[in-house]
Amino acid sequence: MSGALIDGKAAAAALRADVAEAALTLPRKPGLAVVLVGDDAASQVYVGSKEKAAGKANINGQVHRMPGSSTQAEVLAQVKALAEDDAVDGILVQLPLPGHLDADEVIATIPPEKDVDGLTEASAGALVLGREGLTPCTPQGSMRLIRQVMPDLSGKHAVVVGRSILVGKPLALMLLAANATVTMAHSRTKDLGAVCREADILCVAVGRPEMVTADMVKPGAIVIDVGINRVAEKKLVGDVAFEGAKEVAGHITPVPGGVGPMTIACLLANTVAASARRQGVPVPEKLR
Repeated sequence: MSGALIDGKAAAAALRADVAEAALTLPRKPGLAVVLVGDDAASQVYVGSKEKAAGKANINGQVHRMPGSSTQAEVLAQVKALAEDDAVDGILVQLPLPGHLDADEVIATIPPEKDVDGLTEASAGALVLGREGLTPCTPQGSMRLIRQVMPDLSGKHAVVVGRSILVGKPLALMLLAANATVTMAHSRTKDLGAVCREADILCVAVGRPEMVTADMVKPGAIVIDVGINRVAEKKLVGDVAFEGAKEVAGHITPVPGGVGPMTIACLLANTVAASARRQGVPVPEKLR
């Protein structure tokens, strides 16, 4: 019997509607600034999607496009100018940056209260310490999808496959904060299949096409596939072998249409939350 699909598109649409409604309640319209350096084709598409989505969510979205030849000093100056702009509530530097630039130094220039991507050391530290702050969008989106199926995670065993600072580590911390028992697995984990089969909630973010197969999934588990990989004939697949896994899982995210749509929706939610805090009003409950 096939597992129920977790519809990320529908969940993202609902969150965007909540964001748009919340934005209208603030004294000032929220502002999101994206810094795009160079002409990477994928980045151009991503930024265009973010700009369009911001407008629909009653957010003032602006894109600062800089040539690929921009120096470190020029990029830092742009980010610092946005940091000092009171009309800007959220700053996002589109990654990857051209190879000659130091992305870590650029990200570190973003004030924590405007770090809507949740990538600064201060944001990571707040997450570790369990303090209020802006969390990375993809892990946040994954948590929203998990809670849609299972609101109370207390005592559940979650396995996170992948230990990146963008997804794996912050997602594990979020699951811990929700009182799940968390195991982190990775390329050096012995008998990965056995570890995955223990999971009530299995989250996979490794960037390897269909690495997790049906025999690695516990019957009835929630499976969150964060991966998106382009294979033969431009087909997109996740890190989980979907066709087999869906016959075992209780609930599973498809690729595409699962976690992906939630990333931009959570970026918008972070922007409105950041704007609310900066304007001294409570963050709307639906965006927490």
